[in-house]
Amino acid sequence: MEYTVEVYKLDKRVKAGERLFAKVDVESASRMVLEFRCALDYPESKGFRYTIHETYVTRRNLMDGTEFTERYDTPSYCSPSSETYWSM
Repeated sequence: MEYTVEVYKLDKRVKAGERLFAKVDVESASRMVLEFRCALDYPESKGFRYTIHETYVTRRNLMDGTEFTERYDTPSYCSPSSETYWSM
């Protein structure tokens, strides 16, 4: 299965209080192993926070109902599964 790891670092100079440090696509056999590896590489004690997402999600086309896969971070206006895509 393919996952995407987003790593954030605390940064008080940024309005949100943290900034995106890294975004990495990883091929991993299990999510549990990936969680363990991220906890070692990006510890909270050093100001890191990470999130793990499945890279590809299945969505349904709004017009004809067929299923397709796309990246989890595709903006809604670029996805055929949203009304915004078809109204442009």
